[in-house]
Amino acid sequence: INAEYGSGFLKTQIKHKQIKRTMVLSVRKAGFPMETQDPFLFAVYHKDNYPAGNEKMEAPRRGNGSDFNPNAEYRMYHGSKIPGFPQHPHRGFETVTCTILGTIDHTDSLGCAGRYGNGDVQYMTAGKGIVHGEMFPLINMDKRNPCRFFQLWLNLPAQSKMVEPTQKMFWAEDIPTFMSKDGKTHVRVWTGELSGVKGIPPTPNSWAADPANDVGIFFIKISPFGKFTLPPCQQTSNRSLYFVEGSSIIVADKLIPTSSIAQLSPSISVEIENTSSDDAEILILQGKPISEPVVQHGPFVMNTQQQIYEAFSDYQKTQFGGWPWDEDAVIFP
Repeated sequence: INAEYGSGFLKTQIKHKQIKRTMVLSVRKAGFPMETQDPFLFAVYHKDNYPAGNEKMEAPRRGNGSDFNPNAEYRMYHGSKIPGFPQHPHRGFETVTCTILGTIDHTDSLGCAGRYGNGDVQYMTAGKGIVHGEMFPLINMDKRNPCRFFQLWLNLPAQSKMVEPTQKMFWAEDIPTFMSKDGKTHVRVWTGELSGVKGIPPTPNSWAADPANDVGIFFIKISPFGKFTLPPCQQTSNRSLYFVEGSSIIVADKLIPTSSIAQLSPSISVEIENTSSDDAEILILQGKPISEPVVQHGPFVMNTQQQIYEAFSDYQKTQFGGWPWDEDAVIFP
């Protein structure tokens, strides 16, 4: 009897370990940009510790037009005196800008403009074409201007790539959040549904607009030595975990260092444990893949090379409606 019990217990333990191994399918170092799975195309974690600005909200040094040094304290990106991205076009996908800290000044070819940040989220469906600018004014003159946000590109299916462009703001105070029962984990539901908490509906033609596509964008903050169980999602979805801030976490018995991406099994709940005395900040991206050909050239993402040629031709002819602003890089007082 003891032998049979021991054999059964051993088999159970082996099966348990095998299940845990299948929870984490792969782990790799996060780059700049970070790798993504379909339906996402692109993900960047921007973290810039900008200095105090002058009376014009400018940085103390000039950018070189393409400042992306990942080892610098801050980057100017395509900005000259003010960091950011002056006017540029997009077609065939949508941007999702999820802010944590700092300020972004937005302008676009639809005539939309405004300032957001510090927890706000912007969905912008480029569709058949839009031109926009994103600048990061240094609004504080007496202290530093830290800036942290995620820039995500979410693909559009072929039937939606040429829809009318549009955008939608999610203001920080309206974004659904929840705390774990032990009070050690705070979750922002930027898109989708997690643990019964539903996010704000995105733009109408977004791949995320249909709940059947299971798109989720969740920002999870786990206090020191806290644990959080991530519930399963649809079996057909792709799911990735991005560990962006903290020292170390354990995901299903696998130690994950900071600045890592873990591909997770979608159909199994997984425990995430913060093993350090620092807060752990984690981005979860998930969704049903679109499973269509992806042809990308710069700011255009289509299904065929011919469509890319057409995008460039259309932009040269129409400027996607033109740029209604006096400056390429617009900031507000």
